[in-house]
Amino acid sequence: MPRLTQYQSNFTIGEVDPLLFGRVDLQQYPSALEKAQNVVVIPQGGFERRPGTRFMLDITSHLGGSFTTLDGIRLIPFEFSTTQSYMLVFVKYDTTNTRMFVFANAQQITNINGSGNNYLTCALGNIDLDRLYFTQSADTLILVHEDMSPKSIVRGDSNSSWTFSTISLTSPKTAFTTNTTNPSATLTPDSVDGTVSLTASATIWHDGRSGTAQAGASATITLDSGASATNDIYNGATITTTGGTGSGQTRIISDYVGSSKVATVSVAWSTTPSSDTTFTIVSQVDQYINVLNGFGRAKIVAVSSGTVAKVVTEFPFFEKDVAIASGDWELESGYEDAVSSSRGYFRTCTFHEGRLYMGGSKSLPNSLFGSKINNFFNFKPAESLDDDAIFVTIATDSVNAITAMRSGRDLQLFTKDAEFFVPQATLDPITPSNIVIKNATRRGSKEGIKPVMAEGGTLFIQREGKALREFLFSDVDLNYQANNISLLASHLLKGPRSMALRVATSTDDGDLLLITNDDDGSIGAFSILRSQNVVAPSEFTTNGKFLDVAVDVTDIYTVTERTINSSTKRYVELFDDQRTTDCNIQYFSGATSPDQSLPTNTTCSSLSHLEGASVDVIRDNYVLTDKTVASGAITIDAVPSSFVEVGLSYSVEVKTLPAEPRLPSGPVVSRKKRILEATPVLNSTQNLAVNGFEIPFETLPYTLSSTPKSFTGRKRIAPLLGYSDTAQITFTMTQPLFATVLSVEYKLSTGQ
Repeated sequence: MPRLTQYQSNFTIGEVDPLLFGRVDLQQYPSALEKAQNVVVIPQGGFERRPGTRFMLDITSHLGGSFTTLDGIRLIPFEFSTTQSYMLVFVKYDTTNTRMFVFANAQQITNINGSGNNYLTCALGNIDLDRLYFTQSADTLILVHEDMSPKSIVRGDSNSSWTFSTISLTSPKTAFTTNTTNPSATLTPDSVDGTVSLTASATIWHDGRSGTAQAGASATITLDSGASATNDIYNGATITTTGGTGSGQTRIISDYVGSSKVATVSVAWSTTPSSDTTFTIVSQVDQYINVLNGFGRAKIVAVSSGTVAKVVTEFPFFEKDVAIASGDWELESGYEDAVSSSRGYFRTCTFHEGRLYMGGSKSLPNSLFGSKINNFFNFKPAESLDDDAIFVTIATDSVNAITAMRSGRDLQLFTKDAEFFVPQATLDPITPSNIVIKNATRRGSKEGIKPVMAEGGTLFIQREGKALREFLFSDVDLNYQANNISLLASHLLKGPRSMALRVATSTDDGDLLLITNDDDGSIGAFSILRSQNVVAPSEFTTNGKFLDVAVDVTDIYTVTERTINSSTKRYVELFDDQRTTDCNIQYFSGATSPDQSLPTNTTCSSLSHLEGASVDVIRDNYVLTDKTVASGAITIDAVPSSFVEVGLSYSVEVKTLPAEPRLPSGPVVSRKKRILEATPVLNSTQNLAVNGFEIPFETLPYTLSSTPKSFTGRKRIAPLLGYSDTAQITFTMTQPLFATVLSVEYKLSTGQ
């Protein structure tokens, strides 16, 4: 029987899709794994046990009183300065009530705004938190959702000072439904082009109206007593009921009687207004004057009086100081705010080149809105000056609803069907006159998952959630590409829900991309070091489900769902490189909540979040397993001297692909194989088993209370018994301790 030596020098391809197990011809095969559970592939080529998670907050404990159910949780990072960063946790209770919890430096901030509460109340309404989009500049976080008027979160002069407010936007006007009327009056322009004053021969101009109705009927509404006394002045205008009986209805006024203040609407009300109904009539500002028998088209920019309106021409008038006869012109009305409660709000936003860009509004899903320069909430275009607001629509053969944006080399736009970008015009900034939207790729992105930047590219989840793509500019093609970087491990994308990136903090480290999966509550973890072509996936699992993940500069926060004592719990937890159990608490000198001071006896308390659970205990690096929490406490065997860690265990398993060496006589795919011995190369490893054989790291004599030693070097394991079709190495761990495997050499024999 031939004997061969196999050597897997690295694991930088990570776990690969089961569909590739037979592809021994792939260049990546020798560095790939069949399974990589709860490990992180390091850029140097090895793998290490993933960090455990530190318990931070029991969200479920905030149920009670009027709150009976949790309706959504969302993590959003907030970077105030280079030295101050936060993790904001938004929790939605009973459909409409949302609280915001704040964490900084791995600790919860308490007594927000001196209120005595450890949270800030945020009126977000009944929205899906998973689709809440955000961007930030300096001390202000912008929150948008298509069913919510934009909100802001502002940090004040301390960690506990926070303000929530609704943003007051100046919106552009657009014609969702254009109505035309022919007021009975002549118009006389004082100029033919540019800014022009139009003088009417009768009172026909109005600047809108808001008030409380006097009465209502099936197809009428009696306006407030202060409304215009001029007949027909509101004809063609849009009226919206904003409060009281029948709130939220939009209609067109077809007739108006000034003496009685009665406005007739073109379509009967669904709910008849009454004397408590508030209303708003859209101003004629931003409506259009269109000359029918002659030349001229202009936009109304101001109403000076009932007879004088200021307009900006789109097409010049034929001559000045000459009256345009009644019947030779029309007023185009029905122009409404592009974003409003009736038309919906923005899906996405980002800051870019001194503007706040928003897009994907509910009624205008393929439109892009750019604010005035340094006037971030004014989106109303004016006279197309360079610093004016921008309003432009993606012109393609399909409705490309904008789902995400990112400011990078260019302004990048991600839609349901394709990817676009707004390039700079040479070195000039983007302006209303030079803006161009260019198509790049046609993949489509999954709504609700914000793209992240990684080493010059932008990572996004494709529309169906089956691929992770890198949106990267090509200097050769002078365009963007959207390469599939998850091709070898698409099986780890199982209903992606959220995505976050921890950027490398040193030159020998790599980025870590984390994607939570809705299907099974796992995390697809991708170690990325593009300079070395490393994109190494693994899978994180836990005793429960990972629901969300976000990164506060370097700290990785997650929301978990766990069954504790037969009850469903939702926790905020923090990945900690120095811990090896999940949902844990440590006891040590100088600890701050939720960690605890080192006990002076054998009782570890403050464990109510793990009530009834079987936990692992690490006391001074000595491991105790299968302890059960009762009455929020456990008893250990001795008083600790340095620290205690109590948490939930999680399984670690790494399995190589089947060994498929080639002999001079040909491949050995169909032959039985037996691994004779294995020699892994280890670094700072305390516990590890190879194919079920636990590696001994202690030397005799030793005691059960002795501290497990960390081993660095080579460990030979032999013999490994039994023939199989695959001849694979499986690494597991029996204790919650540290382990790093750099490579493995193994010898095998093949049958006939």
